[in-house]
Amino acid sequence: MKPLNKISFSTYFLLSIIASYGLVTNSFAQVGVSDSAFTKMVRESFRAEGIAGLDRIEQDATQKLCSDTKFLMTKAGAKQATEIQKQNMATIQQPSDGNYIGDWKSGEVIAQSGRGATWTDTKEAVIGGGCYNCHEINKKELSYGNIGPSLWNYGKNRGYSKELVTYTWNRINNSKAYNACSNMPRFAHFKLLTEKQIQDVMALLLDPNSPVNQ
Repeated sequence: MKPLNKISFSTYFLLSIIASYGLVTNSFAQVGVSDSAFTKMVRESFRAEGIAGLDRIEQDATQKLCSDTKFLMTKAGAKQATEIQKQNMATIQQPSDGNYIGDWKSGEVIAQSGRGATWTDTKEAVIGGGCYNCHEINKKELSYGNIGPSLWNYGKNRGYSKELVTYTWNRINNSKAYNACSNMPRFAHFKLLTEKQIQDVMALLLDPNSPVNQ
């Protein structure tokens, strides 16, 4: 098999989504391909280049759990999922300056951008959140995904309590703290977004002056 294109963030994200539901491994299992053979095939299909290393196809404990859908449906799997959520929650750090809300205008730019972390980027390249890939956010934006819930009127509908602000911060940082097999990227865990960027996305959702809350 010839090597595929170098691993980009978008490819890595797609593989993570597919693997999280076990669609790839389950499909290959149905045609008699073992997990070890599948793993070997994946390793041989990608090559490292630039900032995109082969470490991107290495699964951590969270990803491994969510790839084993049969085990996940058992009592032992459910128990492990709860433990995985606790472990992910423990990795979340609250804002170092105590401020959860940044600049909603910058937040919109981050939400719109899916650029960054590809093999052609440098380590200094700014990474976007790609939020519109999965969510409706601003009603004026006609193109958006529906994998995640609509975030339109996020603060207006939910309020601006301390509990909601903290929950939103945690969810953007590491959504697997609440759902072990969430499709949402762990933005802080994998250093995809900086603290400042997350503060700005928070503003897009929770600043009363943001167009999202009009």
